[in-house]
Amino acid sequence: MAGVDPTPIEPLEPLVIAALRRSQVEGISRRTLLRGSLAATLGLVVTEAMAGTLGFLWPTVAGHGGRVAVGTLDDLERLAAPLPVREGFPGYVAEARAFVVLVDPAVGRFLPGADATGTGAGVNVIALSQRCPHLGCRPNPCIEDYWFHCPCHQSRYDRLGIKAAGEAYGPAPRSMDRFPVIVDRDGALTIDTSRVIMGPLPIAVGQPGIIPPRVPRGCL
Repeated sequence: MAGVDPTPIEPLEPLVIAALRRSQVEGISRRTLLRGSLAATLGLVVTEAMAGTLGFLWPTVAGHGGRVAVGTLDDLERLAAPLPVREGFPGYVAEARAFVVLVDPAVGRFLPGADATGTGAGVNVIALSQRCPHLGCRPNPCIEDYWFHCPCHQSRYDRLGIKAAGEAYGPAPRSMDRFPVIVDRDGALTIDTSRVIMGPLPIAVGQPGIIPPRVPRGCL
């Protein structure tokens, strides 16, 4: 037939065939490629999981910045207007990612001093971290009852960030975390966001140490 090479094809010797089978195929085999892809995918998943875990845990181990100057109570009042911060309602400071709260409204100002405990002792002001200790959502202060309400899982805290004990008040394991604060001689507040102080354990409503809500079911 035209176009067909009449030269006969000689069969390969058995030894040649065996040698070819034993030799390594050049390039990447399908099995090697599959294993490499699975390893890369697994590594990516582990890396993302670790990054998410560190992102969640980081604020409880260390803060997110340095010192944030807030100013006097007058400055906070202007920043949070029209919220009644002089009456003890929390004012939000975005740069610090914190709520600033006057501890005793009757005193009417921040008192000079430093508070490394996060309780407001001696300075009449506390700075509460915006992250809920449960899963990191941001609780919102409610103007009706002067309490914080977490929108994610309904954990509730009084206006000073104390968690109300009991299943009815949400799953957070502790009160809101807080930052150390410094008040200078002029009454100007500075928040140290480089360190986070873990909030105290929950307290049952009606017991000393937690401020009752102004109304039973505000902002629900």
